Amino acid sequence: MLEEINKFNVFDEKKNRRLLYTKNLTPGKKFFGEELVRERGEEYRSWDVSRSKLGSAIKKGVSQIGIKDKDIVLYLGAAHGFTSSYVSDLVGSEGFVFCVDNTPRVVRDLVFVCEERMNMAPILADANHPEEYKDLITKQVDVVFQDIAQRNQVGIFLKNCDAFLKKGGFGLLAVKARSVDVAQKPHEIFKEVRRQLEQSSMVLVDYRDLEPFERDHAMFVCKKK
Repeated sequence: MLEEINKFNVFDEKKNRRLLYTKNLTPGKKFFGEELVRERGEEYRSWDVSRSKLGSAIKKGVSQIGIKDKDIVLYLGAAHGFTSSYVSDLVGSEGFVFCVDNTPRVVRDLVFVCEERMNMAPILADANHPEEYKDLITKQVDVVFQDIAQRNQVGIFLKNCDAFLKKGGFGLLAVKARSVDVAQKPHEIFKEVRRQLEQSSMVLVDYRDLEPFERDHAMFVCKKK
């Protein structure tokens, strides 16, 4: 029996430590080898949290994710579209997900996912330069989600939140410690990220270390002042 988690529109099966579920926006279609499950007249997609920072944070008990039905989401570092396809389920047919990545090879895969999901659009651009795609983002967004393994992860995140996130909107930052500084201890990096966020236009509302699903990763959930 699937049970909803904290009104996230995400569902859990307690006996399975690794999987979550979302209501499938495209019934009968799957994209990453996920299992399709029918229950209570609805079709659900299995979500392997070991492949997703957002899924890992939810499994680790994050108090809120800020992503809800009808939201407009700017997803930075969308890659092949795995997690962003589940965000597409969460925002539903009246929401939208702008998917940014700067690697042509993976964006080709992302395009195929977006062609099947009308609430997703691929954008080939460098998230460190939001001016490159500012004309493609139709209005201020409700959520900025970032999963980018670069040294200046925090700077990229804040730049995009300042440019696109509406007041009171949520920002979710997945930090890969080894991409920031391979020689520094992850907990020290996470402490510095917290300091930078607290000195910005964002208010930190939750934080989760993503072990054991993602080693040396953490998720920071923020809200724009």
